Amino acid sequence: MLGLRRKPRIETERMTLRLPAHHDYRAWAELRDASTEHLTQWEPMRAADHLTRKAFTNRVYWAARAEGQGSALPLVLIRREDKQILGAITLDNIRRGPVQAGTLGYWIGVPFARQGFMREAIQAVVHHAFQSMDLSRMEAACLPENAASRGVLEKCGFKYEGVAQSYLQINGRWRNHVLYANLRHDRRGRTDVG
Repeated sequence: MLGLRRKPRIETERMTLRLPAHHDYRAWAELRDASTEHLTQWEPMRAADHLTRKAFTNRVYWAARAEGQGSALPLVLIRREDKQILGAITLDNIRRGPVQAGTLGYWIGVPFARQGFMREAIQAVVHHAFQSMDLSRMEAACLPENAASRGVLEKCGFKYEGVAQSYLQINGRWRNHVLYANLRHDRRGRTDVG
């Protein structure tokens, strides 16, 4: 008889990273709504029903299915001291075989930005991906002018690899993105861009 598989849970110094759950809806929707103006400049456009309970329910089901299939690891950031949702981080587009790679995406609510939470979450997910999931490469992309995102990636060991032309639609426009990668056995030196 098959036993139940344990859901992923990553503990950091101040947070628990776990799959989203139905009971997260209200706190998640309130934080996303309060952070909309800030996040709109960095993220792809969202569907009109993005903040509805139905859309969140679909996200919860997608997260469980994607994690179970090994194609993604979508996690919410929960501050342990008060169970507050701070944001989310997703290791998506997980490729196996000779590639062993995934793509990292993340967001943090405005009230919790610039407090080290995302750095802590990225470091924990990178460690988990390399040690527990046996990935060899993690990739991330952000807008060139997103200094905060570039800074947190670099602090977490990601190195600049180049520019992807018309990478994502942001605010209805195709935008170039800078590409970063973190390798499990990285022997590259610093790759600062001037």
